[in-house]
Amino acid sequence: MKVAAFYKFMPIAAPAAVAEKIRALHERFPVSGTLIVADEGINSTIAGQDTDLDAFLAALQALVGTLEPKYSWCGFDPFHRFKVKEKQEIVTFHDKDVGADKLVGTYVAPEHWNELVRREDVLLLDTRNRYETRIGTFRGAEDPDVDSFVEFKDYLDDVIGQRGIKKIAMFCTGGIRCEKSTGYALARGAEAVYHLDGGILNYLEKVPEEQSLWEGECFVFDHRVSVDHDLNCGSYRLCHSCGYPVSEQEQLSVQYEEGVCCPHCCNTTSEAQKARFRERRRQMQLADDSGHKHIGANMAELVRAKVQRKKELAEKSAAAETAARAKQAT
Repeated sequence: MKVAAFYKFMPIAAPAAVAEKIRALHERFPVSGTLIVADEGINSTIAGQDTDLDAFLAALQALVGTLEPKYSWCGFDPFHRFKVKEKQEIVTFHDKDVGADKLVGTYVAPEHWNELVRREDVLLLDTRNRYETRIGTFRGAEDPDVDSFVEFKDYLDDVIGQRGIKKIAMFCTGGIRCEKSTGYALARGAEAVYHLDGGILNYLEKVPEEQSLWEGECFVFDHRVSVDHDLNCGSYRLCHSCGYPVSEQEQLSVQYEEGVCCPHCCNTTSEAQKARFRERRRQMQLADDSGHKHIGANMAELVRAKVQRKKELAEKSAAAETAARAKQAT
């Protein structure tokens, strides 16, 4: 299967209408994956056979304009189904005043990235969440150790405001998070902010492994879980309970039970939860044995705990912003 990851910041006056047109395209070209539509643009990773995927992308570009997909490959369908979601932002940051169509950092091509990040006066900063950074990152990169991209704003405030760092190079999986974080950093007083053009996936495609500063694998938001330097399926599996990537070594642990628990969550889930996960695993195996697709085994289900955590963090952040505005008003 061919996999295409892409995003585009653009004004969309009627996201619901565009979403319906995209759903209609899917009736003609069978691809899988998720496509997010908001009034600020689109964001997606989809997969399909070469001809179907290329035809879908051609039709989509006739609708929204030129796209710059980043391609990788997989020996199986990494999504199983196709969904179009309408959201407030195409990447959740709780700040729509930044983005590629507004203030943004300086794009740096993968071929020039190594030279930049070796500079002592530039802080190399990973914008991703801890479950992503733990399986791979750039050599020498600072890990923000955050649970969500929303939390990254506070981290940047500390880097720029408290630590006084003014030159920052940022990177993320496909580039979209940096479209917002680099603009936010500039708005907060950073003097020079750089952005890996096309993200990690573009770097792995363009920079030979023998010249690469990338260490480990790259987390991706589908059933592949991770990709290696050649953009092939990596060695990690996703825990069905907590949604964290599980390494080959962790898969050998007595605390790992496929589809049930892993060393990250074994001691935090109840026996009743484990029993429910075992039954789900049994149903999935029965479906596989009979040649049917178990629809319940979708990515949303696998990372349900993480989604809930993000929701809690978003609510906490919104409450803090409300309290800050109230304080300013007084």
